[in-house]
Amino acid sequence: MRLIGLAVLFIVTLVLAPLGAEPQQPTRVQRIGVLSTGSLSAGEHLFKAFQEHLREFGYIEGRNVGFEARGADGKNERLPGLATELLRLDVDVIVTIGTPAAVAAKQATSTIPIVTAVVADPVGAGLIASLARPGGNVTGIADLDEELTGKRLELLKEIVPGLSRVAVMWKAGNPAHETALREAEAAARSSGLQLKHREVRAASEFQTAFALMTKEHIGALVLLADSMFATHRTELVHLSTKNRMPAIFWRREFVEAGGLMSYGTIYPELYRRAADYVAKILKGAKPADLPVEQPTKFELVINLKTAKALGLTIPQTLLQRADQVIE
Repeated sequence: MRLIGLAVLFIVTLVLAPLGAEPQQPTRVQRIGVLSTGSLSAGEHLFKAFQEHLREFGYIEGRNVGFEARGADGKNERLPGLATELLRLDVDVIVTIGTPAAVAAKQATSTIPIVTAVVADPVGAGLIASLARPGGNVTGIADLDEELTGKRLELLKEIVPGLSRVAVMWKAGNPAHETALREAEAAARSSGLQLKHREVRAASEFQTAFALMTKEHIGALVLLADSMFATHRTELVHLSTKNRMPAIFWRREFVEAGGLMSYGTIYPELYRRAADYVAKILKGAKPADLPVEQPTKFELVINLKTAKALGLTIPQTLLQRADQVIE
């Protein structure tokens, strides 16, 4: 009888135990919004670096995180609407690519965390109070691209014999370019160069801009960092070669596409560092408490084939300093 009683008690316990237990809660999928000034396809390989690094923290798309990405294709007027669209999707954090995208996201929300993967002068753009103490809802990486404009002018002077007139091509409406143009003016004065500004508003103006620079006897070109330029890098590289105008770019992708030279931040690393910030925020950290970082490593990439086509001889000292030489 005792054995029968124990058996009955065991069966009843098995039946009733699930009724008294807490139901298993499904893992909440956290939503990461991405707002890009440019086209999403142009930065696809960089976004992949971001996602892969995020996986190292256990955040895997389709399992516990989802992505909502929007790109303005270089049309800054679209950014406010795209930012609002991300808010309606109830994202937990917004990753911005480009200064105009960061500004639009900041104007759209003061509560949802914003992580800048690519931004120039976040203090000057009104995004944060200071690098060490951002305050508010924005943190991330300040890329320093615009501050390197002077260095790019110096590099052009090293490889173009007798260089005296240089143009800076910039995108109308990009707030980061104000800093870059000031840098360029100061560097040009100290180097004894004449500097011309060449403003463009759309890709349809590229050919006219190069024709004007050729007419003005411009000896070399600095292209400022802008998503529209990155999207149309193949065309810009073609025009610089066609017009026999040595140009320096801010990203290696231009040189890989046939451009002469690039000097700037290592972009995949910016995206990986942005993933670090996102992981911390998803785990509960506040943007106001996370200091904004600046890159400490920069790369110089030179295309010798293009140099030869332009009739330039790259000094051996410069080749030795290059991180990569494409032959």
